[in-house]
Amino acid sequence: MRLLVVHAHPVPDSFGAALFRTVLDGAREGGHEVTALDLHAEGFEPRLSERERRGYGAEPPEDPAALDPALAPHVAALRRAEGVLFVHPTWWMGPPAILKGWVDRVWRPGVAFHADPAGGAIRPGLPDLRLLGVVTTLGSPRWAWLLMGEPGRRMLLRALRPCVARRARTLWLALHDMDRTTPERRAAFLARVRAKVAALR
Repeated sequence: MRLLVVHAHPVPDSFGAALFRTVLDGAREGGHEVTALDLHAEGFEPRLSERERRGYGAEPPEDPAALDPALAPHVAALRRAEGVLFVHPTWWMGPPAILKGWVDRVWRPGVAFHADPAGGAIRPGLPDLRLLGVVTTLGSPRWAWLLMGEPGRRMLLRALRPCVARRARTLWLALHDMDRTTPERRAAFLARVRAKVAALR
């Protein structure tokens, strides 16, 4: 499978960075072709510019200059992918701002979906994408996450579903109570993540 792995954590020696490396190792072990995007390391700009936002709904954009050329490799990687794995911490029940901004800017009309001018359902722009996955850590216990309605999971695995293949699968791997976890639990989670990613088909 052609996997796009998108990582969002500002600290290079964090457990989140270890998860990113583990996902990459597991993907290569499983024989997958991997493209990795480390958003903080590359200094990705998450904010939509005024010109981008004004040209957001047009297909193709009425003002080609509204599309930031820096987005071209991200758009190309997304279009080529058969699976996307997001690796990030969950903060305030959702992904970090840099990852939300990546979705805002890259999963745009004409790339990830096609809007119906009459107001009907959107049409998928990524029909070859057959896997959406998240590998994350949460400071909250699982009961609190469930009580809040799993907002980050719904955003990345449910809200993006109309953009991808109709029978696309989802993967959710989460380590809860991160601030109170033990080295043994963290090691076990890394091993689980590596095995799950390696086994993807």
